[in-house]
Amino acid sequence: MTTTVHETAVTAQAVAEATGGAEGASLYERLGGVYAIAGAVDILVDRLFSNVSVNANDAVHAHHGDPANAPGYKFLVTAWSVQAAGGPACYPGRDMTAAHEHLRITGEQFDAVALEISATLGFCGVPQVEHDEFMAIIERYRDEVVERG
Repeated sequence: MTTTVHETAVTAQAVAEATGGAEGASLYERLGGVYAIAGAVDILVDRLFSNVSVNANDAVHAHHGDPANAPGYKFLVTAWSVQAAGGPACYPGRDMTAAHEHLRITGEQFDAVALEISATLGFCGVPQVEHDEFMAIIERYRDEVVERG
């Protein structure tokens, strides 16, 4: 049986309702757990790899321009998202500063990625409370990701 993105979003909403919403469950649980997060990341990474604004940065394009990098990137973004949302500590990558400093990401490029994340959450039917909570997590990393100076 195949689960669609819509069904995953409905499941996330059912989990939120069953666990008392924001007060009774972690964001990880309210998003539907690892499978729902992985499904959203699958969509997100495909969007990021084809986003012209994001890939205008040559260093980013060097990574996103090679489709062979997508599976590993999806794994890392899924693991990071699971952990950032309060799920199991499973992210094996570098901290956000070390992972991004060589990319020389501008504020505008960060905004383009954040817009894709927001659009993906909306596409997946993530309820507004969880959407806003996850986007606040993303925003907290701006200073670690955007090039200083």
